Amino acid sequence: MPRLKSATDLEGFRQAMLGQRNANKPCVSICSGTGCHAYASEKVAEAFAKEIEKNSLQQKVDIRRTGCHGFCELGPLVVIRPEGIFYKRVAPADAVEILEKTVHSGELIDRLLYESDGEKIVCEHEIPFYKKQQRIALRLNGLIDPMNILDYIREGGYQSLAKVLYECEPEQVIDEIRRSGLRGRGGGGFPTGRMWNGQNCPESL
Repeated sequence: MPRLKSATDLEGFRQAMLGQRNANKPCVSICSGTGCHAYASEKVAEAFAKEIEKNSLQQKVDIRRTGCHGFCELGPLVVIRPEGIFYKRVAPADAVEILEKTVHSGELIDRLLYESDGEKIVCEHEIPFYKKQQRIALRLNGLIDPMNILDYIREGGYQSLAKVLYECEPEQVIDEIRRSGLRGRGGGGFPTGRMWNGQNCPESL
């Protein structure tokens, strides 16, 4: 990874990565959050990785371990992208079938689909649990590997940090934090903008 010295460098690096990516390349996205991990999602990920390597599919199929998808009770969860096909309670033994039927042939595996009111639901965003969610801080969850910094940069990560470091004065940053209403998480809930500005916070806050 090159040394980035400006916000322009960061954006240039991001665009270069986007240019190298095939947006239509299938990706097996496996939840590796605590809940799914307890259901042995790591063994599921290993099974997919083994099959992909065994059949020399590295150039045709990506595999990505992601953060928690939120629907822990149905884990391990697997989402086939870019279509967003959602499979629940996936076992290591399902890896071969998913790769052969869904990834290769576009065929759905009925027993792994989520069911609501007697109806099978194919796509993650159509599942009632997710449908009404508007994710902000977690909007990239499921799209990036939290252990891979390049995933985060490619999806727009660190742009605000670059702006703060290279384009803003300290007073501008503090004012933005103050106007956001951000508060500390230490128990007192003190306004972060006031603390960064060196102002004492009365106990009543």
